[in-house]
Amino acid sequence: MMEPRFQQCKDQWLADCQVPPTAFRGAIHRLETFAQPFVAALPSPESQQHSRTYLSGLLSDLEHKNAEAIAYRHDLDRQTLQHFLGTSPWDHRPPMDELNRQVAAALGRPDAVLVFDPSAFPKKGEASVGVQRQWCGRLGKVENCQVGVYLDYVTEDEHVLVDFRLDLPEEWANDRPRRKRCGVPKEIRSRTRHELALEMLEVRDALLPHGWISGDDEMGRPAWFRQELAARNERYLLAVPSNTSIRDLEAEPPRSGGHGRPPKPPFVGVRAWCDALPATAWTRLTIRDGAKGPLAVEIVARRVESKVERRVVGVEELLVVVRCEEGGKGKYDYHLSNAAATTPLSEVARVANAEHRIEECLKRGKSEAGLGDSQVRNWLGWHHHQALSLIASWFLVEEARRGKKGGAGVDGAPGASGVGADLPQGQWLRYGGAEQPRADAVAGAERVGAAGDRPKA
Repeated sequence: MMEPRFQQCKDQWLADCQVPPTAFRGAIHRLETFAQPFVAALPSPESQQHSRTYLSGLLSDLEHKNAEAIAYRHDLDRQTLQHFLGTSPWDHRPPMDELNRQVAAALGRPDAVLVFDPSAFPKKGEASVGVQRQWCGRLGKVENCQVGVYLDYVTEDEHVLVDFRLDLPEEWANDRPRRKRCGVPKEIRSRTRHELALEMLEVRDALLPHGWISGDDEMGRPAWFRQELAARNERYLLAVPSNTSIRDLEAEPPRSGGHGRPPKPPFVGVRAWCDALPATAWTRLTIRDGAKGPLAVEIVARRVESKVERRVVGVEELLVVVRCEEGGKGKYDYHLSNAAATTPLSEVARVANAEHRIEECLKRGKSEAGLGDSQVRNWLGWHHHQALSLIASWFLVEEARRGKKGGAGVDGAPGASGVGADLPQGQWLRYGGAEQPRADAVAGAERVGAAGDRPKA
């Protein structure tokens, strides 16, 4: 049973999510206005209109949000929209720069967290750019898929995907015929996912204010990646696997035999280290987890050294372990950080929780903005679709933020001319797992859910 104080907080947050029907009135008109700075970077009036059409389709109730389905919904020639997506040589980077400028202006905070995470898209056949048999988290097994590496911007109030890179396997990078068929640029080579993350950080670092870098245990596993972040003066809190070998620098050292150097505590797997801790070592905290209400966790932090290789010891880091109840069982998350040992536990717990926000963003993008629905096989098409999907997701975030403010008046007439005006009555705008119809199709109040390898030569 939920404690009364937790229930009170939950009721308040649910009340904050109540949105009157008028909040969605004029959403289509707002989408037209929203799209303008993004499409302005495109080279021709035709491509600008196609981008509006595609954004509208990504935000629709279509089951499969690809060029063909969107063209049929708008009564357009599918080849025209497919050409725009997969052949037209417009640069997706200027619209992505605009997205980052808007996110920084609307959400920018000095304590924000930049989160990196790979995400897979199952594919059939071998023709789609970058596809190969590799681990697919969505299916929980090795499968034929493409993998993108994503960057999420996380604040206490919101989280949004702001950049991406396609993971091009070495097999693809060395296959000239396949590269040519899919239009992979000549300058593109195979890079590790960590190198792709560093590239995104280099591009976005100055524009997006932040205080932390985070990521899952695939991102945190290699010591060279953590050391590179530290060399760039970035403060990181990265998840690491449960078999990471650590030496507790705060533990009582073994007795000295009186000769030679004083002995140090032995290396031990981090899970075994946790199991040996007394109950008094853990501190209980309550953090806000926007999707699920308040979350009670237990946390411990110690100064440690990690074993990088068989005989190589890494630099001193802060080990942070967070455990909570999930499905009746204790769930442990292990992290290594270069944060000062004096960093408040509440702060590292907040950052550890922020790491999971990117999973929510990817789920939102795939289920509500067509992130995984592209059927264009080439390099251009993949990047064009991804960019437009991230922009569509940002529109959903903006609409939800507008609704939460409670002052969402009528600032646009339903059925306004422009993008989406020719779509069927009752088209759905979707966000946060809750489907929201157009304002002129809403009959009552709705709820909006708030939501390691070393570098290759």
